[in-house]
Amino acid sequence: MIRINCPWCGERNMVEFTYGGDAINKYPGLSEETTAEQYFEFSYLRDNPCGPHLEYWHHVNGCRQWVKVKRDTLTHEVLATGPADALLGGEKE
Repeated sequence: MIRINCPWCGERNMVEFTYGGDAINKYPGLSEETTAEQYFEFSYLRDNPCGPHLEYWHHVNGCRQWVKVKRDTLTHEVLATGPADALLGGEKE
């Protein structure tokens, strides 16, 4: 069972959260220069990382805040957590 340390509520069982997606990929944004291919790549073409990876989790059965989680995808060990806008390492500002 994965235990996630919510920055507001403390350590909780993962069943209180829903997975919110990859925290590395940035949404392409809405502009006339953004192509349908860029949206397709963002939505459907993802890496399957092996090892430490950044993810968003939503604490739906708690404070309802978004949490950024650095988790090892091999062992499911939670390496770090913080607010959704926190820099946990392994990401570009």
